[in-house]
Amino acid sequence: MLLEILFLLLGLAMVIGGANALVDGASSVARRTGISEFVIGLVIVGFGTSLPELVVSVTGALARNSDIAIGNVLGSNIFNTSLILAVSAMIAPVAITRTNKFRDIPLTILVTFLVVALGWQNGLSRVEGIIMVVLFVAYIIYSFKSDPEDVSPDEEARTYKTFTSVVFILGGLACLVFGGRLFVNSAEHIARMIGVSDKFIAITVLAIGTSLPEFVTSIVALAKKRSQLALGNILGSNVFNLLLILGVSAIISPTNFARIDIYDYSALLLSIILVWTAIYTGKKNILDRFDASIMLLLFAAYMTKLFITL
Repeated sequence: MLLEILFLLLGLAMVIGGANALVDGASSVARRTGISEFVIGLVIVGFGTSLPELVVSVTGALARNSDIAIGNVLGSNIFNTSLILAVSAMIAPVAITRTNKFRDIPLTILVTFLVVALGWQNGLSRVEGIIMVVLFVAYIIYSFKSDPEDVSPDEEARTYKTFTSVVFILGGLACLVFGGRLFVNSAEHIARMIGVSDKFIAITVLAIGTSLPEFVTSIVALAKKRSQLALGNILGSNVFNLLLILGVSAIISPTNFARIDIYDYSALLLSIILVWTAIYTGKKNILDRFDASIMLLLFAAYMTKLFITL
């Protein structure tokens, strides 16, 4: 037990250290290239922190277990928005730019509705998986091409040489992925030692564990006053999960949404719709603690439903 606790703490330390390096490296790249921190967060950080979900979902698809692939992605997106983004907004208001308001958030909503509409029918076929991957590539290209040119870098932040920035990013991602895996494995072993059921472990330890990189990276980004990097990480991770990960999983093995019920769909859609309503009501340009409270209530209600049906 003591050894597992030490591994748990080591994994957590690796995740935190990796998040620090990743945020610093990504911010430096944004300033050197003139690309907004949001797009850097969307592409580099969002993809990197979604690697655990990619591994879990592709593994499930290869084993022809679509429940794992779909449940992992939908659960992760609910966690990302209604928990991680909400906790981030509780810590410090998350600034919303005009581009976020009229491009990024609406596109994330459209992607979410698209996946729900496709899944609601008969699941995802290989053809639909290919279409989703193509849409993902188009989304990334569009994000770069429509990125605002008037990026104003934060002068307080340090800019590193290109090589150093890349090392920070790759090293940070490696620590996030391996540290997160070490944390999850240790937590799972500890849970089994104290007699916790497999279902409880799956819903809590594994679901939270795959979202740990997004969570820690977003908190670190906010602590360093990089709210756009944090927002890009969360929205980018959601789009990666829905279009790329589910798309690739469907190409490997057509997915079946039969186990996904109305509560899962509702939580997924409401989590992102709440972000949209928060910034379009009252003409606000931030997500504040009031918005975060509502999002956390949604998360608590959804988790309560899951535990009741165990």
